[in-house]
Amino acid sequence: MISFSPSRTFKCLMTCAMIGLAGLAHAEQVFRVTAIPDESPTELARKAAPLMKYLSEKLGMKVEYTPVTDYAASVEALANKQVDMAWFGGFTFVQANVRSNGQVIPLIQRAEDEQFKSVFITNNPKVKSLSHLKGKSVAFGSPSSTSGHLMPRSYLNTVAKIDPDKDFKRVSFSGAHDATIAAVAAGKVDAGALNISVWEKFVADKKVDPAKVRVIYTTPAYYDYNWTVHSGVPAETRKKIVDAFLSLDPSTPQGKEILELQRATKFIPTKVDNYAGIESAARAAGLLK
Repeated sequence: MISFSPSRTFKCLMTCAMIGLAGLAHAEQVFRVTAIPDESPTELARKAAPLMKYLSEKLGMKVEYTPVTDYAASVEALANKQVDMAWFGGFTFVQANVRSNGQVIPLIQRAEDEQFKSVFITNNPKVKSLSHLKGKSVAFGSPSSTSGHLMPRSYLNTVAKIDPDKDFKRVSFSGAHDATIAAVAAGKVDAGALNISVWEKFVADKKVDPAKVRVIYTTPAYYDYNWTVHSGVPAETRKKIVDAFLSLDPSTPQGKEILELQRATKFIPTKVDNYAGIESAARAAGLLK
């Protein structure tokens, strides 16, 4: 006959419970990352994979990329702490900062994002300047895109005195920069506005013929993209993230691959104040509530 000791049984149960909790805690050590869908899902996943692997090495935990369906979803995901870090445009950062009551922290940006620009492109030979866009059909990216909507709209107003809602024949939103290029190239719209780095990448990769689809206007520079975390991410982890990005070295195979995929020469620290101009532009355009 086998006898059981109550105390021994209790100790065993407690030990099993502690092991289970430890295993659960270990299983939960996943740092979740998302990005605004400003390009096709396959392109975003391709760009994210080497970076997620690198950050996993630097943070000592699994780093997982989680795609979202639209810009608004990326804002909500970080504001509600469904993800830990997000790749935002300047406008989506401002939206997340407002949405979370200041509980998001911009950490790092590409050096290029200090002086970012948008371009207006056309395939219509009669369109040679912004003023020629009156009465024409024009495509933006996402309504929440900084470089594909907000800043192009702002400069249309300040430079050419054009109100897209009143002066264009039709305004459409393609959803992403590459989709805007495709719409213009196919003649679905007379012109489009998009991120300059995506345009330059398409030209370099010969995915668009600049003799047929050409730039008619390049905006002045503004602050744009950044990597942002929610305030619940520990300070120690935030420092590791910043150090990881600052340590990317183009002379190493890993650093070269990541920097090229991110279209960056290097990364630099950023701060909330850098996006005050974006917030002002959004409020002036009635796009920030």
